[in-house]
Amino acid sequence: MIYELARKVLFAADPETAHELTLESLRLGHRLGATRFLCKTRNQPLRCMGLDFPNPVGVAPGLDKNGDYFEALGDLGFGFVEIGTVTPRPQPGNPRPRVFRLPRAQAMINRLGFNNKGVDHLVRRVQRRRFKGILGINIGKNFDTPIANAVDDYLHCLDKVYPYADYVTVNISSPNTQNLRDLQGKEELDRLLAAVTARRSELAETLGRRVPLAVKVAPDLDDGQIRAIAEVVSRYGMDAVIATNTTIGREGVEGLRHADEAGGLSGAPLKPKADRVLAALRKALPPQIALIGVGGITRGQDAVDKLDLGAELVQFYTGMVYRGPELIAECLQAIAERNSA
Repeated sequence: MIYELARKVLFAADPETAHELTLESLRLGHRLGATRFLCKTRNQPLRCMGLDFPNPVGVAPGLDKNGDYFEALGDLGFGFVEIGTVTPRPQPGNPRPRVFRLPRAQAMINRLGFNNKGVDHLVRRVQRRRFKGILGINIGKNFDTPIANAVDDYLHCLDKVYPYADYVTVNISSPNTQNLRDLQGKEELDRLLAAVTARRSELAETLGRRVPLAVKVAPDLDDGQIRAIAEVVSRYGMDAVIATNTTIGREGVEGLRHADEAGGLSGAPLKPKADRVLAALRKALPPQIALIGVGGITRGQDAVDKLDLGAELVQFYTGMVYRGPELIAECLQAIAERNSA
């Protein structure tokens, strides 16, 4: 009820401005100790990727790109928070406006373009971490780094965040950085994961700590692409695949205002595509590689559907825009009922 009232005010503002106001309010609430009263969740511990999660519901990256708000987000009851996407150098992203609401479809379109303050800023933030849940850090490449040199950007970010992350996600699937999705091709992915996993081995030996690696894929993959990705991911012993990022398709929003804006579509209309890729990956991957289900979660049953398709964990972002913190509790309640049935 409280969020429904707040949403009316927030939805009167530009989506990106509303996003910033919400996060700053959460940060203030965290400093005052008020945000913890918004949490109505119970512990549902599970082990995944060799890590102990307080519960299986997490916030997807993009909500907190720079590590400025993850402590406050943790107060809301998330079992894990993934921050980023972060790049080696700060970059402004694409020109505004670049985020668009489609309320009738419970959807959003964004073409943010990895806007962030750079990996050094994020590292300074996470060095002061007090959040007790699992912290994932999502890494990418700068927009002006040629695809041929993309590996260098991922390795730079991995070196920086490795000491502070509980897991690291290699983002190769945003539609808003030119040619980034080319890295999902078999040869390109093989080259990238060979370098990333080799560097992980070096860092693990130096620091005495093996950090799990995940790779985030698009929902716009065909069956052949899914099989090829699964083969490469399996060969290099990745710990998880995150399915999925936003879609370049417009199924489910045809004719709506802003539907023709360029960018990635998220929210309820994404769910069928994301679920299809999730299910196909579960069939193609060995059981020891975990799946994190993302895309189209706007109610508790949506989270349960992801688990039924083979995910161990779930994440959402757009659902929070429309439902607020109550979506966390609703998903955890639905998952608890599923697990006790």
